[in-house]
Amino acid sequence: MIHQDKEVKSTKNKAKPSCCCSHDEPVHTENDGHDHGGHDHEHNVDGGLFKLFLPSIISFVLLIVGIAFDNYFKQEWFAGYVRIVWYAIAYLPVGIPVLREAYESILKGDVFSEFFLMCIATIGAFAIGEYPEGVAVMLFYTIGETFQGMAVKRAKTSIKKLLDQRPDEVHILENNVAVKVKAKDVQIGAIIQLKAGEKLGLDGELLSDSAFVNTAALTGESKPATKKKGDTVLAGMINGNTIIEVKVTTAYSDSKLSKILELVQNATAKKAPAELFIRKFAKIYTPIVVYLAIAICLVPMLFVSNYVFTDWLYRALVFLVISCPCALVISIPLGYFGGIGAASRNGILFKGSNFLDSISTIQNVVVDKTGTMTEGVFKVQDVIIKPEFDKDEILKLVNVLENKSSHPVATAIHNHVGTVDSSVELKDIEEISGHGLKATYKEKDLHVGNFKLLDKFNISYDIDPSTIVYTTIAIAYGGKFAGYLTIADEIKEDAKETVSKLKALGVKLTMLSGDKSNVVQFVADKVGIKNAFGDLLPEDKVNKVNEIKAKNETIAFVGDGVNDAPVIALSTVGIAMGGLGSDATIETADIVIQDDKPSKIAMAINIGKQTKKIVWQNITLAFVVKAFVLILGAGGLATMWEAVFADVGVALLAILNAVRIQRMKF
Repeated sequence: MIHQDKEVKSTKNKAKPSCCCSHDEPVHTENDGHDHGGHDHEHNVDGGLFKLFLPSIISFVLLIVGIAFDNYFKQEWFAGYVRIVWYAIAYLPVGIPVLREAYESILKGDVFSEFFLMCIATIGAFAIGEYPEGVAVMLFYTIGETFQGMAVKRAKTSIKKLLDQRPDEVHILENNVAVKVKAKDVQIGAIIQLKAGEKLGLDGELLSDSAFVNTAALTGESKPATKKKGDTVLAGMINGNTIIEVKVTTAYSDSKLSKILELVQNATAKKAPAELFIRKFAKIYTPIVVYLAIAICLVPMLFVSNYVFTDWLYRALVFLVISCPCALVISIPLGYFGGIGAASRNGILFKGSNFLDSISTIQNVVVDKTGTMTEGVFKVQDVIIKPEFDKDEILKLVNVLENKSSHPVATAIHNHVGTVDSSVELKDIEEISGHGLKATYKEKDLHVGNFKLLDKFNISYDIDPSTIVYTTIAIAYGGKFAGYLTIADEIKEDAKETVSKLKALGVKLTMLSGDKSNVVQFVADKVGIKNAFGDLLPEDKVNKVNEIKAKNETIAFVGDGVNDAPVIALSTVGIAMGGLGSDATIETADIVIQDDKPSKIAMAINIGKQTKKIVWQNITLAFVVKAFVLILGAGGLATMWEAVFADVGVALLAILNAVRIQRMKF
């Protein structure tokens, strides 16, 4: 079946917050929540909360009992070395990992790390006899780190669940027998047998004559694709209605789907401006506060007549604990990571935290039509059959003839008409390339195709096909024009809602498409977009985007095909519609909308705005509280307990605020 040209679309395919005050490289890696003294937070989370918090629970119980013996249930034996050893044992479960981390950081030349600050502050507290304070500082610091690890784990898990659509097992042919094996163990060159409805596990080359594959799980596009022998088929594609064979051409770890998974898992490698500032700030700030603490301890010796070393050392230690920038260095990247996690759970994949910032300030959204604002699935719109023909009979014949084709247009006709009448026997069925199908029924010729088919057989018709917006299927029976069907790409149900939401956010919309201008304008009118342009080549789209950029306004371009890659690269933020668009589009895009819903464009902007808001709340909270308590600490008015709140308490509050975005409804 041949239909009028539609816009060509390619259906081929396209975290680690830094927690250390002065590390050049982020502490977080793919396999850890926070590399803190050898703790593997992801492993611990899997092992249960009790195991995760066990060191902190032990320290907390010993600390509370010690404080009770000191102040409420005084025991004669709880004094001297017994008291020191008791608090030392309470310190070790939470202190040893941090001491080890500080030692390893120093070996790498990174002296002024948060681990170093925690160690000298807590060991100093022990040195002047403030044992409970020393344990408390390290305990609450560890709790903060644990909560951070849990938050990172949660965000990573949501990203993995969303993206990892690869089947674990596949059937490969060995001596013409299908054997089930692990997908990751399949070698290049192996032959996979794929039954109807099964998902392909690896990229490969189609060996069967043809295949009808559903790329929805990959691209979010519902429009099925017909593949021929020798064509490339990708991991994640779902086989249609026949058994096919595929020769594996790419290792499991190198498939397009695997590469996308890796891309998004490493999303926070691209830092937002606030993150970059905080990291640079911490590298300068941390050494300064260490030297200031030394000055607070020693300089008063020259000016204060009744100078007591332990008093001023205590003030210096309090100052150190307060000044540790954990709240900033932990919560800001975590805020962005939380935003990425929240987006991923809603089917939106940000490839860097910097794009959360960028999309929050978008002024223009430029959208493609096919596959972005429309479904990419053909449906029968109108059935126009001339009165002299039996409509039901004509449709029955068309359905039987189209049943011989696997084209999406044929599927649309079948879905509209219903079950194929097996009693109808067509003869001399012939496919005429570029035109349509021909057959004979009851000694009369049946033609179904485009109007060029009717022209070829000199069948006259009384309509102008160019005035019809939709794809048109002409029908002739017995050498006479019987009528036509119109088939259209359905507008997505949330397209109009998308436009309304974007307008409410103050965003201007433009539609650019390679499809016919009258089709583009029709869709634009339906969804409420005023500026719409059709019949555009890729370079024409680039020119239109450049016209908007000339006004010094930010642009987000939303598309899904390889011909959209140039404008996506040109935009402030590029958004790929569909989990695996073309290679070029996925590689170039900054954001991928996995479930193909245009309403997620407005949601992405909202998530960006909320993330930025939370990050700045954390920055303000940390600076205000720390500045206030630092002044009290330097003046001797703040104890180690206030210092614990200013450091770890503020960090915990900031972390909880950052995690809040993952619970928001967008």
